[in-house]
Amino acid sequence: MSKPHWRPARTSDLAAISAIAARIHPGLPERPEVLAEKMRLYPDGCRVLAADDEIAGYGLAHPWKQNHIPPLDGFLRNLPEDADCLYVHDVAVLPDRRGGVAREYMVMIEELARASSIATLALVSVYATRPLWEHLGFRPVTMDAELRAKLASYGQGATYLLRDLAAG
Repeated sequence: MSKPHWRPARTSDLAAISAIAARIHPGLPERPEVLAEKMRLYPDGCRVLAADDEIAGYGLAHPWKQNHIPPLDGFLRNLPEDADCLYVHDVAVLPDRRGGVAREYMVMIEELARASSIATLALVSVYATRPLWEHLGFRPVTMDAELRAKLASYGQGATYLLRDLAAG
């Protein structure tokens, strides 16, 4: 097996991305059209983990507004012109290809944010992945009722996290 590497996602990768999403997130389904829209709106943030001749994972990110969690399986329609964060919608990797690859994707996303003059990364942690994200520098946000309501579609235990890039 060759070492997996991240490369830009292509339209032709959508079937593989959808299959991985269905396998990794069975309780949080998203339509392929919703994933395709993210790839179309912000291709720079969308990558796949290529391993030999297969796709072993993906990462999807796009500019957004802090504390405005995009609805799960919902269309964005367009990206905000006054974005103040790069929102990491999802990083999903097949179990046999894990081990540092999420960190590699996040390094690319951090560089992309800095190049876009965006100083904050945001994401929703699901499935008890909060310790991983905290290890990568993210911190939970104090949630009000509105934020909690937006998180509800992401399942029990979902946590909204931010990472300030100015703090390293």
